[in-house]
Amino acid sequence: MPRLSEVIAALDSLWPPERAEDWDAVGTVCGDPDQEVTRVLFAVDPVQDIVDEAVKLGADLLVTHHPLYLRGTTTVAATSFKGRVVHTLIKNDIALHVAHTNADRADPGVSDALAGALDLRVVRPLVPDPTDPDGRRGLGRVCELDHPLTVRELAARAAERLPATAQGIRVAGDPEALVRTVVVSGGSGDSLFDDVRAAGADAFLTADLRHHPASEARAHSPLALLDAAHWATEWPWCELAAAQLDEISDRHGWGLRVHVSKTVTDPWTAHAASHTDTSGAPN
Repeated sequence: MPRLSEVIAALDSLWPPERAEDWDAVGTVCGDPDQEVTRVLFAVDPVQDIVDEAVKLGADLLVTHHPLYLRGTTTVAATSFKGRVVHTLIKNDIALHVAHTNADRADPGVSDALAGALDLRVVRPLVPDPTDPDGRRGLGRVCELDHPLTVRELAARAAERLPATAQGIRVAGDPEALVRTVVVSGGSGDSLFDDVRAAGADAFLTADLRHHPASEARAHSPLALLDAAHWATEWPWCELAAAQLDEISDRHGWGLRVHVSKTVTDPWTAHAASHTDTSGAPN
């Protein structure tokens, strides 16, 4: 069985921590470098439900996309929910490792997994990583469809292929407009509108679109917007990452048992549809 330090070295080769954004908090949060690792769980969020799942599974390592302490802390007391997460992990000899924006920029990375889930052909990164001479790493992906779809059909495909959430898929734009080129970006994407327009895309699928940026984007161009749940756009990466670690385990003869959590950690739990009459606000 490999030691934790060996598995972390393998993960860092996939998602080098130095490629994370300066504000990010990636890497190993807790864990003994010398402990043996036999079972690994991948998930989006390091929340208590996921940690409890790791305990039940008998995992030695939990790998999440989102950081536990993005802005730092002065305490891990169990009186806070993040402190309870740390206590549960340490009491059960479970290490926690985070790959966030370094996984976003990777080749393949978070947006490649999202494109794959939607059966889109990746053409290039939306915002290339200037340190990559091959031009394959970077944020977002510019993609093409095998055959044109309407915005309505693309939204239906996203609703069918991505994990189910209370939000589903919100759409801004003409539902019957044809889409040939799609930009996808896992997680929050409304800082990328200028790049998306420059790419000449017909549609942009991402998450966490806010009112004003979305309204301004629609005023600039006929670009269709598809807004999915943040968690749903990043969950496909867990399956990709698990497959990558499986391949490394096979190559080294480690025999790791690698799992992907199917627990929905999207914070929204219900959705009440508005009336279809959009002629105006209520009197």
